[in-house]
Amino acid sequence: MTATTGTSAAPVDLFSAEVVADPFGWYARLREEPLPATGTLNLGTMMGGPQMWLATRYEDVLQVLTDPRFRTNPPEDSPLADIRAGVFKQMDFPEDLIPWMANLLNTSDGEDHTRLRKLVSYAMTARRVHKLRPRVEEITSDLLDKLAEHGRDGSPVDLVEEYCFPLPVTVICELVGIDEQDRADWHAWGNAMATMDGPRLPAALRKCIELSRELMARRRVEPKDDLVTALVRAQAEDNNRVSDDEIVGILFSLVTAGHQTTTYLIGNSVLFLLEHPDELARLKADPTLWPQAVRELQRLGPLQFTQARFPSEDIELGGVTIPRGAPVAPLLLAANTDPRKFPEPDKLVIDRLTVGSESHLSFGKGIHRCLGQHLAYQEAEVALEGLFSRFPEVSLAVPREEIPWILRPAFTRTRTLPLNLG
Repeated sequence: MTATTGTSAAPVDLFSAEVVADPFGWYARLREEPLPATGTLNLGTMMGGPQMWLATRYEDVLQVLTDPRFRTNPPEDSPLADIRAGVFKQMDFPEDLIPWMANLLNTSDGEDHTRLRKLVSYAMTARRVHKLRPRVEEITSDLLDKLAEHGRDGSPVDLVEEYCFPLPVTVICELVGIDEQDRADWHAWGNAMATMDGPRLPAALRKCIELSRELMARRRVEPKDDLVTALVRAQAEDNNRVSDDEIVGILFSLVTAGHQTTTYLIGNSVLFLLEHPDELARLKADPTLWPQAVRELQRLGPLQFTQARFPSEDIELGGVTIPRGAPVAPLLLAANTDPRKFPEPDKLVIDRLTVGSESHLSFGKGIHRCLGQHLAYQEAEVALEGLFSRFPEVSLAVPREEIPWILRPAFTRTRTLPLNLG
């Protein structure tokens, strides 16, 4: 079957209030109820922008992520609009800042992608991350001590602000090389990004660009054992290896992705486990299950979709032919809850997935698979096991329906998570 984006069916706006408020329900509907003449795919937009294809079933999403003909940038001569520019235009975002909003490592193709990924991959290998574990455990222990102090009189604690955020942001800042005095500004940037706070985003972004350039200058004079130092040294050896702007882009890619998703994963996981006491009891009885449990929890979020892909030629996908240059959005949450791949997909089963060969798509697949997956898994394992070991009677401090969610496209996360430590 052949179809184009000219079909008359109304596309679903992924940024609409209805979809954002109920991502599990909407993504299931999109996956199981494709529009006429769209094969197993569907049609959507972002903020009313140009139309795009939505890949929702596991096999379709997997193909989009792994088929090298799907690129992260449209062909230069494509007559079709780039949907990314349309989103920022709808937000009235300053034009000079739009290029900085892209995740540089994820939006590079071909030789540029290989060059940039090689520069940073050494810092994120499983072996190097394993060496970080004692430091992750130390930070976790300190945060748990602070939680205990805050809840000493029986007062509720906000797990998001006091635990879920400080752990990953501290670890990634230390790994990358963000100095302590600058971390509050990166925190402000992360919060603005998390809530898609249009008024605050430009100022926070400009500040962190400025801080990045200052950091690079400091490391050229006073090198340390961090990624920024490694990058400026690589540049000094060969100016063609990486530019100043690319180093800034790498910092944004790693710091933003390196703490946001893990923050959400830890918070959402605590909530999931409190809602599934039988599974939590299994983990308490057998802590060796934590690595598997974290992978299952990652399957259920927090990431809903990843960046669109653009075919470099006409491609058959899901029973339709996608025209060259037409945007395709891989809906990860829809794929991760596809019953064709995962029986009873909405059910939390802590030992469903096998470490090392897990099949969820939350970190992507192929050449753009998330560099920070090993670090995210490790931080979540340490954080969750530490919390439930230290406070085995922890419970929600408010009724479940009162837990506030941040209604933001692409991510599922709690704004706060008030807990009684028991």
